[in-house]
Amino acid sequence: MERDLKHFFGALLLAAFSTISNAAPGNKTFADAPAAIDFSRDLAQRHGFNADELLAQFAQIQSNPRVLELIKPATSPQQRSWERYRPRFVNERRINAGVQFWQENQLNLARARALYGVPEEIIVAIIGVETHYGTNTGGFLVFEALATLAFDYPRRAEFFRTELEQFLLLARENNLDPLSIKGSYAGAIGIPQFMPGSQRRYAVDFDGDQRVDLANSVNDAIGSVARFLEQHGWLAGQAIATRARTSSEPARSLLDAGIRPTLKVADLTEQGILTTAEPQASVALIDLVSPGLNTEYWLGHENFYVITRYNRSSFYAMSVFQLAEEIRQRMPGPIQAAVESR
Repeated sequence: MERDLKHFFGALLLAAFSTISNAAPGNKTFADAPAAIDFSRDLAQRHGFNADELLAQFAQIQSNPRVLELIKPATSPQQRSWERYRPRFVNERRINAGVQFWQENQLNLARARALYGVPEEIIVAIIGVETHYGTNTGGFLVFEALATLAFDYPRRAEFFRTELEQFLLLARENNLDPLSIKGSYAGAIGIPQFMPGSQRRYAVDFDGDQRVDLANSVNDAIGSVARFLEQHGWLAGQAIATRARTSSEPARSLLDAGIRPTLKVADLTEQGILTTAEPQASVALIDLVSPGLNTEYWLGHENFYVITRYNRSSFYAMSVFQLAEEIRQRMPGPIQAAVESR
């Protein structure tokens, strides 16, 4: 019996030492990181935070390997493929859910269009692409994700330190616990997936409850998406993208001109790119490539460029545009007729 007790307590002691050994150094928190300490002192000096309180919060989070894994570019990136990309967002599930979302939020979508000039279908499509209408807003602690990228991802550390600062300001302004807010692995928050800086600059209280709540208020999300686009230059009633036809591959210089509309339609027509767009319109030539298939060519107008301010990808903007068109066409007769008559 005595020998058994000695063996039992010896095993407990060994397990305790093993636990201590396994906890270090991998479980160090950000409170131990010199960069986080300097960051806390800087925010205390510039924004009046309590550095000790910030470090106490940093002591509750640590570097998240999954965040670093997801943010890194692929070691062997796949070729760009519109054929692969499009079905992820333009599909029956998102179209049908988008029609339902529009019907359920018809009045506030119409109010957002009236205030900001952005069509209902574009607002709906962005929310559909971002979070499938609020059903998938992310399960990462935003504080931990942003700290991981700010202090352990040198490639974009400056950007994410700015967003971490914006996040802490946002939490303080709204009396929120930074350790309670969840979002994407990159720190985007809520139904429309705004980065903290974008939320502070562009989000609006669209439901009139005296607070901006992008995590729970569909109305705030609707108004905020519309205002974001309006603030980035949305032109009410103007075209977004126009299909183009070409008998041969366009000059590389036309594609290298970028996604900002700087080319005249008339000049493109002279080079064999045919379209129904106005000859004096300024556009960008958009190539939707798919390996092994003919490339789709479109002309992106200013509003197409504005959508890329949300996500700087022509594939993203075209997915929003095409999902929006599909949703609009599926809307019940009276709503669709009202949209078409504008």
